[in-house]
Amino acid sequence: MTIMTLDQIINSLGLTVLTDLKDFKSLTPSYGYTSDLLSCVMSGAKNQGVWVTLQAHNNIVAVAALLELAAVIITEGAMPDETTVAKANEQGITLLSTEKASFYIAGKLWEMGLRDV
Repeated sequence: MTIMTLDQIINSLGLTVLTDLKDFKSLTPSYGYTSDLLSCVMSGAKNQGVWVTLQAHNNIVAVAALLELAAVIITEGAMPDETTVAKANEQGITLLSTEKASFYIAGKLWEMGLRDV
């Protein structure tokens, strides 16, 4: 597995940061997971991973906080409302956004060396 920083992921994929800025150069996500079904994410995603989803509602923050994820990449132009972004900031969860499809983002993360195990 290639070690990369969240900053490298954000810049390489042209992601938009929706939440408060952090020292993204010090965060090194260790896994990737793609799903839109919250129960699958809760059982399959791993601590400090990056979750790719087109979901943009408040429940993604609760799941990301529970799993202590490094970031959530919201795809296909879906945008969380202000309440969801505020909750993510409270919980220390990084929300990122892109117009690209989940399949594209997952493929690019794989190419960059991020794996699911």
